[in-house]
Amino acid sequence: MPQHKLTYAFLGPAGTFSDMAVRALVERGSLSADYDSLPCDSLPEVFEAVERGKADYGVVPIENSLEGSVTAVLDAFAFTSRAEILGEIAIDIHQALLLNPDAALDEVTTIASHTQGIGQCRRWINQNLPNRQLRLADSTAAAAEMAAADKSVAAIASPLAAEICGISVYEEAIEDNLSSQTRFVIIGKGPVAHDGPGKSTLALFMNADRPGTLQMILSELFFAGVNLTMVQSRPTKQELGDYMFFMDIDGYADEPNIQVALNCLRMKMREVKVIGSYPRSV
Repeated sequence: MPQHKLTYAFLGPAGTFSDMAVRALVERGSLSADYDSLPCDSLPEVFEAVERGKADYGVVPIENSLEGSVTAVLDAFAFTSRAEILGEIAIDIHQALLLNPDAALDEVTTIASHTQGIGQCRRWINQNLPNRQLRLADSTAAAAEMAAADKSVAAIASPLAAEICGISVYEEAIEDNLSSQTRFVIIGKGPVAHDGPGKSTLALFMNADRPGTLQMILSELFFAGVNLTMVQSRPTKQELGDYMFFMDIDGYADEPNIQVALNCLRMKMREVKVIGSYPRSV
């Protein structure tokens, strides 16, 4: 009986860094090599594809070492999606300036990229292409498609996007910080094997905004011997000043000491949501 071919959703079109993350996860063995791609127009569409069963798994960026967290992904986990984090990978981000094969640099009037692509290359843009119009695209690969269709547009995207769109790499590695990395996570549903050291991602919602809430959370983790590796606040979108916390902790959620910490927090908070418990690779 033929095996079910898996479908992976990611922010498209082909050639985005999300596409590169899928390929890296396949190469590492975290995802099956026998798959169909489902490029999506936006990050919320990736979550929707997984929720509605159009894709078996999704791969989304959750944070960049320079630009910080991807808020659309955090908000989806906290407020709209039941998908869980099943795994993670960090990939080096090297941006390139891409041109239409028939264009010269002095013909460029517009630079197109995703907001994080532009943010990662501001110094290079100011030094080499000042006073050009900046155009935001839904993805770096979508910006490459703009450059392929218009000689006056240069794109900031990956060399893979240039190869797919049939355009030229004018200059590689134009990012301001050559150590830029983005962490991507696999989203879906189902059990996760305890394959090496674990990590758990939590969303914590307060009953009310009161002094000492964060200290209380940290105390519960401390007394249970749980190591906190990341904490970030986000607005709940209910009213001004109403916030919740995202946290990454070392260990799997079913480990006894983490169960103790979670149970104590659940008695003191409105909701404690385990977004994912998965093998740590970052």
